[in-house]
Amino acid sequence: MNKQTTKQEEVALPEDVIMQEKTTKKEVVEVKEEKKEQTLEDLPGVGAATAEKLREAGYDTLMSIAVASAGELFEIAAVGESAAKRIIAVARSKLDMGFESGLDVLKKREQVMRLTTGCKPFDDMLAGGFETGSISECFGEFGSSKSQIAHVLAVRTQFPKEQGGANGTVIFIDGESTFRPERIKQMAEGMGVDGDEALKHIKVARAFNSDHQMLIAEKTEDIIKEHLATDKPVRLIVVDSLTAHFRADFSGRGQLADRQQKLNKHMHVLMKLASQYNICVYVTNQVMAKPDTFFGDPTAAIGGNIVGHNSQVRIYLRKGKKGTRVGKLIDSPYLPDAECGFRVTNKGIEEV
Repeated sequence: MNKQTTKQEEVALPEDVIMQEKTTKKEVVEVKEEKKEQTLEDLPGVGAATAEKLREAGYDTLMSIAVASAGELFEIAAVGESAAKRIIAVARSKLDMGFESGLDVLKKREQVMRLTTGCKPFDDMLAGGFETGSISECFGEFGSSKSQIAHVLAVRTQFPKEQGGANGTVIFIDGESTFRPERIKQMAEGMGVDGDEALKHIKVARAFNSDHQMLIAEKTEDIIKEHLATDKPVRLIVVDSLTAHFRADFSGRGQLADRQQKLNKHMHVLMKLASQYNICVYVTNQVMAKPDTFFGDPTAAIGGNIVGHNSQVRIYLRKGKKGTRVGKLIDSPYLPDAECGFRVTNKGIEEV
């Protein structure tokens, strides 16, 4: 009997192991099913019609819903305020939106690319070039080469990574009619690139007022998504100029608060695109003279603290001697203040 029992146990043991393995596999499958990507329709109160409205407005992921406000969902999808708050709360609960270590952030920073200008002193001032994933602002008086730098970046962004580019497509939001395809072609050929080929990968939109400019910025996400799976994803968004239309559409102190609020919203849209899709956003800004400045340079950037806080890198451009230009880095999260001289030619930006 003992021998028979032992044999039965020996025979039963593999079956137990098999059952345990099946259970484990089932649990793994269940875990995988739980971790599968959630859709908008999985949120409470979001049907097919509401989901379509949200997607048309650019809210196509749980993250975009989680970071939205109840007022935004109310305007877009026409859902009640309490329903909008519940949708946002559920979206946040489905996402891992907790803290992460500084080491994790450092690893993410390894994905940042740098778009070079071709001028070594300028690139060294920026620790290698303009960063993707953030907003970089150049401000200065007319003729200080803000738009010329935009044209240079529009060409060099298309270069391979080993040549200081990002092998990417460029979106150019033209607010002051400064985009010149002839100049792009001239610079591209000066850098040894086919001019027509360079122009082919630059998507240009002319903005005629501040509302139009904000709408174009929001619609750029469609172009970005179209190029995600291609060999030339969008790596640069140029806004030239950021503040010109806001300055014209809102005049006087009575409209200052409205202007700053809309400008803040506009820059947050750009910041979101930069962060979410690892894109360099290069904006140019106008300046004004401060009459209460008795010593030093009275030039100040338009937009006040709103633009200053939303721009991760700020560069002040001014005219130098004999046709040269001077770039001064005045704000950066981790780089010291620095200054360099450069000259704009048919080959782009060159060292003085």
